[in-house]
Amino acid sequence: MGDDEPTAEQIVETASDAAEGLVFSRYAQSDVRDLDVTVTFEEGVLDVDVYLDAEEDAAQVADEAARAARSAVDELFLGQEE
Repeated sequence: MGDDEPTAEQIVETASDAAEGLVFSRYAQSDVRDLDVTVTFEEGVLDVDVYLDAEEDAAQVADEAARAARSAVDELFLGQEE
């Protein structure tokens, strides 16, 4: 990575924040029984895994949270190019 690219730590934090943000935009915190967001960025590969135990539509929201994480990282890289 060049000096102007985000660090692995920034990428992981951005993805994790985006995934959690999406989940808590859909559910009240009290409705979420368990949430585990695992993000790794190694050798240029982003891996996002979201486990969500909530009242309803948990699998769909977990998938959307993972997509939101990936999109946030894409935006992070695009912002670095400007």
